[in-house]
Amino acid sequence: MDSDFKTPFSLQLFTKPSRLTITKTTSLKELPPSKNLIFGQTFSDHMLRIPWTDATGWGVPSIVPFSTINLPPSSTMLHYAQSLFEGMKAYRHADGTVTLFRPEMNMKRMNTSAQRLVLPTFNGNALIECIKALITIDRKWIPKEPGHSLYIRPTLIATNSTLVIAPPKEALLFVIACPVGPYYPQGFKPVPLYGTTEYIRAAPGGIGAHKLAANYGPCVIAQKSAANQGYAQNLWLQGPGHWLTEAGTMNLFVVINGRGGVSELITPPLDGMILPGVTRDSVLALARNHVSGVKRLQGLPDTIKVSERPINMGEIIQSSKEGRLVELFGTGTAAVISPVERIGYNGGDVMIPTGEDGMGPVSRPLWTELVGIQTGAIKSDWNYVVAAK
Repeated sequence: MDSDFKTPFSLQLFTKPSRLTITKTTSLKELPPSKNLIFGQTFSDHMLRIPWTDATGWGVPSIVPFSTINLPPSSTMLHYAQSLFEGMKAYRHADGTVTLFRPEMNMKRMNTSAQRLVLPTFNGNALIECIKALITIDRKWIPKEPGHSLYIRPTLIATNSTLVIAPPKEALLFVIACPVGPYYPQGFKPVPLYGTTEYIRAAPGGIGAHKLAANYGPCVIAQKSAANQGYAQNLWLQGPGHWLTEAGTMNLFVVINGRGGVSELITPPLDGMILPGVTRDSVLALARNHVSGVKRLQGLPDTIKVSERPINMGEIIQSSKEGRLVELFGTGTAAVISPVERIGYNGGDVMIPTGEDGMGPVSRPLWTELVGIQTGAIKSDWNYVVAAK
C-alpha cells in the first residue's frame, strides 16, 4: 500500500518494495580473509538509499554501489545530531540458508527513535523487504566460518540545509553492511567494568531509551577513562544511589541467589533511560519460557525468578559479601552475551564469579540457546528467512 503523505511525520509506509530500483556496481571489491576482519572497517559492495521530503514524502528506494553521501555543511544532522541508527545481523546457516534475527524488533525501535527526533516513520515490514534485497545481492559478503555474520546498519538522518532548529524537511534513510567475525575469537573472556559515577549516559525524560547518534559520542570519554584505569568498559551508575543501568553499550543482567535458595535473574526496568535491546528481550523471553515450561533449557536452574527491577551497587556488594552473587553479564547484538569478572568501584574491585569457560550457570544455557537459534541449529520463529539454501 502507498501513503498519502498529507500529514508529515505520521507516515506509515515509504513505498511498495516492488518499486525498488537496483543499480549494481561495475567494480566488485575483493572479499577480505575472514580472520582479518575488524568490526566496522570493511563494507559490502552495495547500499540501500531512500530519500524523504515533507513535500513529497518517501521517494523510491534504491540499491546502489556503496559510496559517499553528499551533505551541505549547514545540514541539520551535522549541527543538531538529527540522526539515529539500528544494528542487526544476517547469519548464514550450515545448509546455506540466510536469516535475520527478529528484525521486526529493530524496525519497531527505529520508528520509536524517529518519533523522538520528529523524523519520518515508515512501515517496518517494507523496509525489511528492502534490506532483504540488499542482503541477497551482497550475499557473498556473509562469511561462511562459524561465529561470523553480516552486520546490518540501517540509519536515518536529517539532510535539509538550515541552521534553524525545527522538524526536518528532508531526510535520508540508508542501510550499509559489513562482514564481522566472532566477538570472542579465542573463546569467552570475562571483562572488567569500571563503575562510572562522574558521567551519566541518560537521565529521566531524556533520550536513553532511543538509539540516537547523540547517545553514543558523549560516552567515549567515559569509556576512555575506564580504559585508562585498566578496565575494558564502563558500568553506568545512575543517581546518588548508584543504580545499575547499562554496561558500555550493552544491557545488563545480574544473577543473585535469594536467601531462600532461589536464583533471581535481574535486569534494570525499561524506565525511559534503558535501551530496549533485542537481545535483552530475547534473554527475558527465553528465561520466562523456561520458568513457565513452554521450553525448558538444558543447564538452566529448574527454579529461577525473572525480574525487571532496579538494582544498585549496594545490593551487588551485599550479595557478594554474603556469597550470593552468582554472575553478571551484558547483552547486545555484537557479543550476544558478555560475562563480567569484576567491577571497579570506590577505589576497589567487586569480584564477580565466572565459570571455567568464562560464563556462569545462567548465562551459559541462555547463550547456547540464542546462538543456536541465530545459526539455525535450533528452529525458531525468531528467524526471518532472507534467502533459502
